[in-house]
Amino acid sequence: MRNNRGYQPRVEKKDAHRTNAAIRVPEVRLVGENVEPGVYKTSQALQMADQFELDLVEISPNAEPPVCKIMDYKKFVYEQKKRDKMLKAKSTQIVVKEIRFGPQTDEHDYDFKRKNAEKFLKEGSKLKAFVFFKGRSIIYKEQGQILLLKLATDLEEWGKVEAMPVLEGKRMIMFIAPKKKK
Repeated sequence: MRNNRGYQPRVEKKDAHRTNAAIRVPEVRLVGENVEPGVYKTSQALQMADQFELDLVEISPNAEPPVCKIMDYKKFVYEQKKRDKMLKAKSTQIVVKEIRFGPQTDEHDYDFKRKNAEKFLKEGSKLKAFVFFKGRSIIYKEQGQILLLKLATDLEEWGKVEAMPVLEGKRMIMFIAPKKKK
């Protein structure tokens, strides 16, 4: 909602879990360290959390009764963000590099492009090799397929063919994925 000056009011972000006074059920199942697991009245669970100077956090709100844990909520949220950040850093971005050939690419051009393809696979990028047929050169599709298969055999030390050559319109495409490093 905007006010008359066009500014949006700042909205506080809602926490993922209900804590302390936000828990409005009569009974909760309590779990965690330094606590005897069992079903307690919410007021009793809140008193126990106060004794330990920690928060009562609702872990599983859909259970009957809801499951709560006594813990330091800010520390829990911090560690969760830290863990998410580590997982994001470890995930790899897949990069696809392209190499284009003509159906009658000569040997020198082929060697040059093969060396580039080898470099891309060593870097860990996926390779999309294709032969582009212009005009009537589509009659040489066998030559294009032979060229791509030759590339696949030359690069088998660094990559593995994911998809064999397929003709799509005026292009014959083949994908090569890098081999995993040991």
